[in-house]
This record gives sequence, C-alpha cells and structure tokens, in this order.
Amino acid sequence: MVYTIHLERRAERDLRQLPQDIIRRIDVVLRQLASNPRPAGAVKLSGRTESGWRVRVGDYRILYRIEESRVEVYRIKHRRDAYRH
Repeated sequence: MVYTIHLERRAERDLRQLPQDIIRRIDVVLRQLASNPRPAGAVKLSGRTESGWRVRVGDYRILYRIEESRVEVYRIKHRRDAYRH
C-alpha cells in the first residue's frame, strides 16, 4: 500500500527554515514513509496532546500521524525543540 504524504503548514514552515543538506535528507525519509509509515527506528509517541509517531533524521525529528492511507506530518524540528509546546 502506498501512503500519501501531507505536510501541515507548520511542518512546511519548519522545513523551509532548515539548511539544504538537511532538507534533502528529510525528503528521502518522507519518500520512504510513503511506502512504510512504520520503519525500523520509528517510535510511537504517547502521553502528548498530539500523539503519533516519530522518526529520526540525524538531530532532527519528523513527527507524524498515520490516518488511513495518509501520513500527516505535523512537525519537523531539531531534537531539542521537537517536543516542546
């Protein structure tokens, strides 16, 4: 099954603020999430107002939810800022 990747506005904003080399690495991972939204190393988040999944890309985190045939990316942040509200 192939999933559609959707970036929420704030995730798009997060992505635009990153260096080009990091954007390229994140793009590769986002394409992989389209075919497997629960890759090795993905962690299910719990106890948060926005629950979902997390995957690491170096020092950055992609936070997302899986909804039917869609992967909803809601944040792309540095690890020190990823879980702050």
